[in-house]
Amino acid sequence: MTRLQYPKKVVLGDITVRDGFQHEEKTIPLRAKLWVVEQLILAGFKRLEVTNLGTPIGMPQFADADQLLQGIRNSKALKGKLQEVDLSAVTIRERAADRAIETRRQGWGPDRIVFMVSTSESHHKRNSGLSLEEYWKMVEKYIPKAHEQGIKVCGTVSTIWGCPIEGPTDMKKAVEFTKRYLELGADDVEHADHDGSAPPDKVYEYFSMILEKIPEPKLHVAHFHVTRGWGLANVLAALQAGITHFESTLGGLGGQPANFIDGYPVSGTGKYYYSDPNIVGLVSTEDMVVMMDEMGIETGIEVNRLLEIGRMVEKIVGRRLRSECIHTGRIPKGHTGR
Repeated sequence: MTRLQYPKKVVLGDITVRDGFQHEEKTIPLRAKLWVVEQLILAGFKRLEVTNLGTPIGMPQFADADQLLQGIRNSKALKGKLQEVDLSAVTIRERAADRAIETRRQGWGPDRIVFMVSTSESHHKRNSGLSLEEYWKMVEKYIPKAHEQGIKVCGTVSTIWGCPIEGPTDMKKAVEFTKRYLELGADDVEHADHDGSAPPDKVYEYFSMILEKIPEPKLHVAHFHVTRGWGLANVLAALQAGITHFESTLGGLGGQPANFIDGYPVSGTGKYYYSDPNIVGLVSTEDMVVMMDEMGIETGIEVNRLLEIGRMVEKIVGRRLRSECIHTGRIPKGHTGR
């Protein structure tokens, strides 16, 4: 009998506290963020993206970045558990990278920082304020500086499958950017569908191309948005191509930084990502983990505990989220008595 071919073990990163909460139009309390981080680590996650170290003027959700990082490091619940965990922070520009390095020197900074580049020049310029040439010079300068402080560097490549400004893009350019990141010393690369442009066939084609050119799965992280509902289909396509590292958010939260928060407008991100705040979001961590568990894939995550965390996150944000499994549960394995 012919069966689907896919890896039997994966590494999952949850990015709710950064990418998930940045799209919320109300400030998520520091204590709630810390609780989510603690619970995810206790459930088995070894990779968490927890904040953005850029200026909070346009993204006030991250005004508590220092307090959150310090709170995680000082958490009694996590005593003895952080040695195996990578805490990541986004650092799009120089000042944020310098901040990461300084906080690391002080003993409570991130273990890993994330740079972001788009294959689309106009999209990249809109997000970073730099040309691609200027950005690559910055990355080349800061990867060694980060490594000197023991900080890992992840390079994100976006607009792989299309750009909300320019339209269609060439996937081969993303392969070139991936190689460039790794040649400059990046520890891994996040391949991001930031606006839900990727259909499953193109996901399979792209990751097959990536693994043909750079055949080391641990160097590649898949990141999918569900704008058009294709998230888990894309996860399956990436699995079939041989990808083993994924990231997601609880309840499918997230998207671009909110343009409105706590009753007033902020700069957030461009209107091209914000025409309808409700259609963005990432793959649901809960649904992805349950799906993988049913497929016999080892995730290292305590599934029932994860579903409980997901239910509480709905209370934190105050609405029904996109996870189906936190309401329907796992597939019963025995007689239910009904």
